[in-house]
Amino acid sequence: MPGFELFGDKERKEVNDVLESGVLMRYGFDAMRNGHWKAKELEQALQDKLQVQHAQLVSSGTAAVSIALAAAGIGAGDEVIMPTFTFVASFEAIMMLGAVPVLVDIDDTLTLNPEAVKKAITPNTKAIMPVHMCGSMANLDALKDICNANDLILIEDSSQATGATYKGKPLGSIGDFGCLSLDFVKIITAGEGGAVLTNNPKYAMHADHYSDHGHDHKGNDRGAETHPFLGYNFRISELHAAVGLAQINRLDEFVAIQKKNYTILRDALAQIPEITFRTVPDGGVESYSFLSFFLPDLETTRKASAALKENGIDACFHYYDNQWHYIRKWQHLKDLKTLYPVSQEVKNGLKYLETADYSKSDALIAKNISCLIKLSWTEEEVKMRAEKMVAAIKSIL
Repeated sequence: MPGFELFGDKERKEVNDVLESGVLMRYGFDAMRNGHWKAKELEQALQDKLQVQHAQLVSSGTAAVSIALAAAGIGAGDEVIMPTFTFVASFEAIMMLGAVPVLVDIDDTLTLNPEAVKKAITPNTKAIMPVHMCGSMANLDALKDICNANDLILIEDSSQATGATYKGKPLGSIGDFGCLSLDFVKIITAGEGGAVLTNNPKYAMHADHYSDHGHDHKGNDRGAETHPFLGYNFRISELHAAVGLAQINRLDEFVAIQKKNYTILRDALAQIPEITFRTVPDGGVESYSFLSFFLPDLETTRKASAALKENGIDACFHYYDNQWHYIRKWQHLKDLKTLYPVSQEVKNGLKYLETADYSKSDALIAKNISCLIKLSWTEEEVKMRAEKMVAAIKSIL
């Protein structure tokens, strides 16, 4: 991870097809295309690879979450339960619709804690959104049981774990919706882009229309299409889809490389008694895009993080002090710093943040380090990195 590390002839070929036709938009201009429909081809490829009946390409992973919520009829004042450890886009996408993000603790999977989810459910709760961070997944059976018992929508954000599986099924295919990011730093990249996955034909139709100004996409004359409901512009371009098409066909290749590199590093770190590794739920197989481990406490982890950097080990993240991925530093959310007036429903809904106790999440993130697994490393580079990591961490223990 990320896929841009191995850009090559396959990506250039798909992009050149688009450039030669001159049609950069995914809809219309049929006569000019020379048979090239990259977005449609990528949607079919996603359906085949990720074992879902419908895939809708959109402009970003953030857009994918907002569109999934809208497709399910979730909006003003509705509550969506999400984890404290994610990317800021998760709560941004919820708030875009006037819904309320309800952040709850994680467990040692580094994803949603099912017991914390149960305690957070109110009459306003409409959806649960696990975020499969750093290449692995939430306990989806437990979350599905909670959703079934409370008539809630399950939305998987598997942007950082494309290629992982849970009990033989690809992540993103298990909930009512799966949401992917295809941005520049994901295992499968389109440069920019995202996708909404679902097996529900009604939700698929809603996502298709909503992401393109409400167009119904019937017939061959875009100007004659009707608008069954309001929508917005969340379209992907053919150029972005072309890159993504080449990349999705390389997913198995990428995962295999990541697994090899991950295994070398994990085996080396496992020699250090003070290190433990994140829990992967029973039946889960990671995408191996990150190696996540725990040290004994915050002080030791901060020292280890500094030692890794001092020894030239890049892309190892201690998220406790991170601005983008953990609630501790999200002051702009806590203080509701916006450019526009926020609805009273959202203001009231977020008051819980004034007194929320995330000490359980703090305890886990404080001692966690997650290291990116690169596709471009040679085996020699990985082994050298493993030696340096072990030496750096042992030096501070």
